This record gives sequence, structure tokens and C-alpha cells, in this order.
Amino acid sequence: MASYDTSDIRKGLKVMLDGAPYTVVEFQFVKPGKGAAFTRTKLKNLLSGGVIDRNLRSGEKLEPANVETKQMQYLYKEGDTFVFMDTSTYDQVHIPEETVGDDARFMPEQIVVEVLFFNDRAVGVTLPNFIEQKVMATEPGFRGDTATGVTKPARISTGTSVNVPLFINEGDIIKIDTRSGEYLERVGRA
Repeated sequence: MASYDTSDIRKGLKVMLDGAPYTVVEFQFVKPGKGAAFTRTKLKNLLSGGVIDRNLRSGEKLEPANVETKQMQYLYKEGDTFVFMDTSTYDQVHIPEETVGDDARFMPEQIVVEVLFFNDRAVGVTLPNFIEQKVMATEPGFRGDTATGVTKPARISTGTSVNVPLFINEGDIIKIDTRSGEYLERVGRA
């Protein structure tokens, strides 16, 4: 298997370090006035979730991680696991709650996600960047209350609360950024 050079480092790159798979969270090329150039990286362990800082000298080789990404559909929650179905083989996989993490807040049933596998073990779930959800409950906005930037909480169909502008009402369909959990726009009414 080919190896990566420090010039190949980019956000999201999967590499093996100390026998464990890591993904690059942040990186910065540093060329000090004295000494050799290096790349300062922040790496997240895909198995434990721990984050480490590592400086890599220019020209240093990195081993690619043996990871595989599959498109899977979220079916339902069973106890403390989530059940996903491979969209190509229809095999079902149970993924523990701690592997899914906070992404479960924005994961309605039937959504198609990317599941990352390392040695046939699910180690991560990546949601689409944007989802559209129906507002199930929110306080009504008041006529004339038009202060800029004022928000109110709204509960969406997954049970999570999102801060929305005052003009959003129950039954509206809103677009949410799953990376930040922020309201983006109203896309329609149910």
C-alpha cells in the first residue's frame, strides 16, 4: 500500500499512527526561521475519540488507515444501539450510541448517512451537511416583535431543540446545518 507524504496532509485524511486509525482534524505548515519545516497536526483517534497533537517533519511518511466508507440508511433505535442498513447489500448493522455521538440529535429515521468502518467495525457516522425537518412545537411569534437576531427554541421531529427566528411556526419545514446545529432557512410549510 502506498504511503502518504507530509505534503498530502489535508483535513479528513485517515492515517495509521501507533497501530490505531486517526483522522486529521486540523493541520498547519510551519517554516520557522531556524531549523527544518514541519507540519503541526491535530489528529482524532477513530476508535477512542481522543485527540492528539503531533508535529511531522517534512518528508516524513504516513501509513494510510485501512478504513472503508459505506452508504447506510438509519432504520430505528433499539435500546442503546442504532440499527443501520447497507443500501447496496441490505445487511443490517447495530452501532452503539457512543459511536454515533451527538449526531443522533439530527438523525431522523430513513436518513442515508456515511458509516466509516475500520477492520469491519463501525467507528463513525457522518450525516449529510444539511437536513430538512418539520417543526413539531414552538411558541408563537408576536406581531410587531421584529428585533433583529432574536430567536426562540423550536422542537423538531427528532426531538432536538433548535433556535429559530420568531417568524417560524409549528408545522414549518426548516433547513438545519448538522455540523453546527444551526437553523439556516425556512423551506416550506407542512
